[in-house]
Amino acid sequence: MELVRGIHNMRDAHKGCVLTIGNFDGVHLGHQRVIAALIAKAEALNLTPAVMVFEPQPRELFNPQNAPARLSRLRDKYNLLNKLGVKRLICVNFNREFANQTPEYFVEHVLVEKLGIKHLIIGDDFHFGKDRLGNFNMLLNAGEQFDFTVTDTASYKFLDCRISSTEIRHALQNDNLPEAKRMLGRPYSIVGRVVHGAKLGRNIGFPTANVLLKRCVSPVKGVYVVKVKVNKKNYYGVANIGSRPTVNGVRQQLEVHLFDFKQNLYGQQIEVALLEKIREEQRFASLDELTKQISKDSEQARNYVQALNN
Repeated sequence: MELVRGIHNMRDAHKGCVLTIGNFDGVHLGHQRVIAALIAKAEALNLTPAVMVFEPQPRELFNPQNAPARLSRLRDKYNLLNKLGVKRLICVNFNREFANQTPEYFVEHVLVEKLGIKHLIIGDDFHFGKDRLGNFNMLLNAGEQFDFTVTDTASYKFLDCRISSTEIRHALQNDNLPEAKRMLGRPYSIVGRVVHGAKLGRNIGFPTANVLLKRCVSPVKGVYVVKVKVNKKNYYGVANIGSRPTVNGVRQQLEVHLFDFKQNLYGQQIEVALLEKIREEQRFASLDELTKQISKDSEQARNYVQALNN
């Protein structure tokens, strides 16, 4: 899948596509339904199926202190959309200059002149442009003027509940991992590169792979049973997601102890899927107390994995 970073990198070769626009945070089952429709329409028109996303996401620009926790980073979206068959991902730098464009300018100069869209799939609640004046009806009228068609993304229903990134975040924050899994179509996971830490886990007998959480806020925190994908192989373990209060940690971090694993993971990309929450993150009075608790967590996680695989 081709990644186009920024409107300035759009070329004549990118003209003529079927497009959908959105955050696609999590690429959940609702998003997957939209992508399936996108690809079917692109195949029918013999055009490229393309997705446009914004970085940062709009609420992260306008209200960073209250922006929702990210379910997926751009790299995650790229990998997930690629698996679904999208051929082009257009990542637009969302800044105040871009946000202040009129809806008419965005349609005429980006969608028509730059991308030459022939069909647009968009939600009927989608708003864009300065003061969010652009909407579905405006796009329908623009389509008649500039010769492209527009269809609506019907809400994806699941047990009478609309699947959305907000609902998934709500499920994760309420420790309802099964509900989040049902809406995502897969267990919630975190992907990142292993970095060097303070080597504290190794010193107390529980070596960990450390991944920095490059998000303003994580949708989850606590201690979990996890399944970790390393070089296309799966391993089980226990993970702590949080700020590590016992050792005066500040920034959020993911620390994973893999069971019966001796390899060096520094610099490698791993995917950590959350299977079951064990407990909340907490501060311990001493490293000895922390070590005893990690031992209990590991035993509980191993028992869970054994039951899972029997």
